[in-house]
Amino acid sequence: MKKLMLISAAALLVSTGAMAQTTVTTTTGAGHGAAVQIEPEYRTKIRSYVTERKIRPVETREKIVVGSPVPSDVELAAVPSDWGPSLTKYRYVYSGNRVMLVDPGSRMVVQEID
Repeated sequence: MKKLMLISAAALLVSTGAMAQTTVTTTTGAGHGAAVQIEPEYRTKIRSYVTERKIRPVETREKIVVGSPVPSDVELAAVPSDWGPSLTKYRYVYSGNRVMLVDPGSRMVVQEID
């Protein structure tokens, strides 16, 4: 009986982790429930913008990740209008070969564009 309880608990733990993983990967957003939707053609424009203009990545002690604030000493760049009208309210940081969209009010990273 004890063995069955341990197996059940382990299965529950694994399934809960899998559900959390799915939720995180499918609902990347600003923390207000609003997901940042970026169409594939805009993702291509963003990658082209960064490579063609040879944007220098910022270097920080901590890795810049979705859901965390960008350090105050890191300058946020304005999002160009050709990245799509829904993104112009954000700023961006180029870090570790990734473009990170940032909410300028809270400095929180809301989306990673790889």
